[in-house]
Amino acid sequence: MSKTAIIIPARYGSSRLEGKPLLKVAGKPVIQWVYEKAMMSELADIIIVATDDERIFNAVTAFGGVAEMTSINHKCGSDRIREVVDRHPEISYIVNLQGDEPLIEPSAIDEVARNVKEDANADISTLIRVLKDEEEINNPNLVKCVRDKNGYALYFSRSKIPYERNPVSGEFYGHLGIYGYKLEALIKMTSLEQTPLETTESLEQLRALENGMKIKTSVVDFVPVGIDTRDDLEKFKAIVEAKIRIS
Repeated sequence: MSKTAIIIPARYGSSRLEGKPLLKVAGKPVIQWVYEKAMMSELADIIIVATDDERIFNAVTAFGGVAEMTSINHKCGSDRIREVVDRHPEISYIVNLQGDEPLIEPSAIDEVARNVKEDANADISTLIRVLKDEEEINNPNLVKCVRDKNGYALYFSRSKIPYERNPVSGEFYGHLGIYGYKLEALIKMTSLEQTPLETTESLEQLRALENGMKIKTSVVDFVPVGIDTRDDLEKFKAIVEAKIRIS
């Protein structure tokens, strides 16, 4: 069997906003908002929250979702996902959906899945968006991407790339932290040692590029609202409240 899974890694600990998967907005925890978006995907056969915290596990099962406990020793989300995938031999394609992206578009999730399912050359897939604001382009917290003419990533950086020594008409792309994997690519990624560029930029996807793996990118036209800080949470609350008023 060859199934597509959306796996949502979720940790309780966060240096900037502890317990954010369980913080409630309009009566629902953030992790439930994310899970419900995943359920709108047309290509997913399986949806699992991967967590190392019983409070998150219990919250997910309480709203009817599926969760699995994982080791507390994982250093990153892809390692946590690998543990879950190892238990499910029916899974061939994986979408790593962050547990703090409650406004992700279901169509964007499907685009990530489609790229690794249909593109024989793609080991991994991800999303990017066009950046027009100079502050965003220069923000080291917003990861940038350059890609080749066929849509495969050449490099990711926290710096402004490309450097405009000779300015020409072109676009800057910001990276959205969602990934699709072929099973063998996920196994390879999580088996490799950290690489120099990965360590320097603190960007896990550079490990794949440094080892010759191909990352297919697709351009989307929405601005995600990821929840990293209390201010982000308040922005999400405001968006939800506005939608409730309109409806």
